Amino acid sequence: MKSNYPVMKGAGAFFFEGNEIGVLICHGFNGTPQSVRYLGECLSEQGFTVYAPRLEGHGTDPHEMEKCHYKDWINSVKMAVNFLKSRCLEVFMIGQSMGGTLALTLASENCCKLTGIITINAALSVPGYECFRHDFSKRFIPEDVPDIKQENVVEIVYDSVPTRAIRNLLALMDQSLLKLSSISCPTLLLKSKIDHVVPPTCTDMIYNEIQSCQKRIVTLENSYHVASLDHDRQKIVDDIIDFIHQHSSFSMNIVEISNSEER
Repeated sequence: MKSNYPVMKGAGAFFFEGNEIGVLICHGFNGTPQSVRYLGECLSEQGFTVYAPRLEGHGTDPHEMEKCHYKDWINSVKMAVNFLKSRCLEVFMIGQSMGGTLALTLASENCCKLTGIITINAALSVPGYECFRHDFSKRFIPEDVPDIKQENVVEIVYDSVPTRAIRNLLALMDQSLLKLSSISCPTLLLKSKIDHVVPPTCTDMIYNEIQSCQKRIVTLENSYHVASLDHDRQKIVDDIIDFIHQHSSFSMNIVEISNSEER
């Protein structure tokens, strides 16, 4: 989709060139790559090749978001995976909130052959949006302040969102829920103990439904929904690094080469 609006300052995609292990990081609904930049910078410091795309209709203007279908968001991450696959031998995908929903969607289709996925408060239900499933009376609604426990943290978001986009989010979550049993790749599921946007039970449902033999839930004790910008963000980074090293076919070789060069 050709954009008629400039990208908001700080909301653009980012890419860090690294080794043959690629890491795709996907932001959530009404978010931007800014919300996951800390994760990307830390993973880049570990040597990974990191890419965080900006989903269609995000980080520009709510009117552009209104024109998007959830398939546009799926296409955004598919193109991002292909971009990394052209440079890397393996690709892991991290997704926060709706980004986690998109990670589950790609993993269930297996078309991108992801090495593993990591979800952070993946959205299969957003109770606050359910009232707009069949209510077409309002075109835009005001958004609440981002759900972040840590004070004085800014997330780049729209002040209002189109209800059409909300209905597309609901449709995406409905579709993803039906596909969970098709997921078999290694999966790390991170959930905040307290989340005012997505019920933490969504992550429990994912764990119970997916067929992955290698799956794990980690509870974030000191963060709300946008955990990548909250108190537990370093714990998230550490858990992701451990997960990638555990499931990558190449990370052990990289470590051995690095150790030999230091001698």
